[in-house]
Amino acid sequence: MIKKLIFPKAFLILFIIPISLYSQQENVPIEHDVYTFLKEMCIKQIINSVHDDNPIMSRYEIKKHLENIDDHRNKLSRTELKILDKYQDEFFDKGADSSNTYQIFGTSTGFSKKVSDLFSDKMKYTYSYREENINYNLEILGRIMYGQNLKPFVMNSQLYDIGFRFRGTVLDNLGYSLTVQKGGVSGSHDYAYTIEPRLKYNFKYFERIENIDNYDFAEGYLRYYTEPVEDMKMSFQIGREKLKLGYGYGSKIVLSGDHPVLDFFKMDFNYGIFSFTSVHASTVGEFYWDREQNYTKQIAYNRFKLSFNNLFDFGFGEAIVYSGRGIDLAYLNPFVFYKFVEMSLQDRDNGVVFLDIQTRAVPNLELQATFFLDENILSHLQELDLFSNKTAYQLGAFWYSPFSIDDLSVIFEYTRIRPYVYSHTNTKNSYTSYSQSLGHRIGPNADEILLKASYNINEKMRLNAEAQFVRSGENLYDALGNVVFNAGGDYLFGHREVIDANKINFLEGERINQNIFILNFKYEPIRELWLDIVFQYSIRNNLYRDFKSYSSLAYIRLLFNL
Repeated sequence: MIKKLIFPKAFLILFIIPISLYSQQENVPIEHDVYTFLKEMCIKQIINSVHDDNPIMSRYEIKKHLENIDDHRNKLSRTELKILDKYQDEFFDKGADSSNTYQIFGTSTGFSKKVSDLFSDKMKYTYSYREENINYNLEILGRIMYGQNLKPFVMNSQLYDIGFRFRGTVLDNLGYSLTVQKGGVSGSHDYAYTIEPRLKYNFKYFERIENIDNYDFAEGYLRYYTEPVEDMKMSFQIGREKLKLGYGYGSKIVLSGDHPVLDFFKMDFNYGIFSFTSVHASTVGEFYWDREQNYTKQIAYNRFKLSFNNLFDFGFGEAIVYSGRGIDLAYLNPFVFYKFVEMSLQDRDNGVVFLDIQTRAVPNLELQATFFLDENILSHLQELDLFSNKTAYQLGAFWYSPFSIDDLSVIFEYTRIRPYVYSHTNTKNSYTSYSQSLGHRIGPNADEILLKASYNINEKMRLNAEAQFVRSGENLYDALGNVVFNAGGDYLFGHREVIDANKINFLEGERINQNIFILNFKYEPIRELWLDIVFQYSIRNNLYRDFKSYSSLAYIRLLFNL
């Protein structure tokens, strides 16, 4: 009888009875510029942690951060104040009216219907409906891109796509979003990959069976959020969306987001100084024309973190990549150490663990470090040249308003990834999705120094300058494409027993040094319309073959949300 009473009541408390009005529970896409603003305000110690180790936030959470920033307006620069006002118009839904918001269809919200406001700085929606228990918003998404390769030879590509995002919240707790985009390409097919990397793993674009090069992107999810007691935050999400996990200012070692979107179930818990995230995701392996060879792989993550405000955050996480079977119940369990479980399942899978720390003890300065261990759990770590010592680490610093220069940020980051990291003896269990690394962009047997400076000219314009210095040791191949020396430089080609040496030095193989310089200017002339201009210059020095090459490119993107 007691059990019959307890479980229904617990269910009601957790899933039916909201203790306060949560507002918009749909997530804000990770590419949104508001994340950059919140990060800078965090380093300035205006707000507390923005948990950029698990960076996606709901509109409700972002609104709470903006409210806290608004309480410290006297500490903001003139540009920061204008940026804050801009985002308040976007995320303070209760304050949206005809003075700051325009919509094309519908009148129930009271938003402006003047056609002239289409070219104003007001927020814009195709359609919006809002009442006490439900709301939804329809936005038309469009993009035009033109890219020109300038050196060593000239070629260009043009991309055009259109789509929509349908998002909203039901009963204050359940957020949802559906995003669809469809596009086409003219000009060079191969060069289009350079200006839109997502085409590298887009099936429609790769397949090329239609008379026009085309592609599509689709995302969607349901997210439930609740606060069963004061300050205890819980969310449950199922769907597909771009995910990032772990720290990293340039590219993240753990889950970079520079890969296909994952289909996942995700749980987040936060209470006091403790937070916990569990993800179970699925994706695909390499593409084969023979469909019988294509396969699905599963990836499971657990991560917990302890946060001490204005001191440091410490986190520990683990991941498992497995394939060749359906969902394994052992990896659905969020309260277990995956690596030991993997051993009990006969050591078929690819397990990793990672540690990280971040501190903002000094105002305007953030330091962070990540240590990544692939497979080997603490044995032979002192033998740095052993192939099984698949380790990586990353050190970074973010300095905001250096030398009291408002609106300027400077980033320094060093990343070092040993040979064979992300690879596995079973290629199907490599740390990849659709042949793309889930981790850092430089891949194994490589290191990178990243320097970046960004400046907010005003609330509409931002200038970025970036320099990457990358060293790598790549595998050696014969004329037929067979590996003749495995330097551990390919995440899709693991160590071969008997064939490959047990010891490998860092940067062995075909040694390549790259210097990459990027300039980026982003401008929002009117609200919801962005112009993005990028210029990139690269020097590639192949020391093994004594050959140096130079390349440069530029592209322009015009994006709108309506």
